[in-house]
Amino acid sequence: DGDMKFSLESVKKLKELIDGNRHINPRMMIPMASYSPCQDKHLPEEFWSVCKREDAPMIFRRLSLAAEDDLCEICANAACAGCF
Repeated sequence: DGDMKFSLESVKKLKELIDGNRHINPRMMIPMASYSPCQDKHLPEEFWSVCKREDAPMIFRRLSLAAEDDLCEICANAACAGCF
């Protein structure tokens, strides 16, 4: 994301954290903007520096989108183009 680099495995772990914390109560959905993976003790260490940035929510959103299940691992890499 920009000049920051993260391992694909860590990005997948981030997505699991975000997806797993979206629903706490079946009657209440937590909007993406109100959940911060920075508060999760399972957040991979390489994201700790992102938590100090004001644009952290947008960075985490973009990384989460990059790890969507319907993308091949090659296409999940921002440097890759032309898979589709």
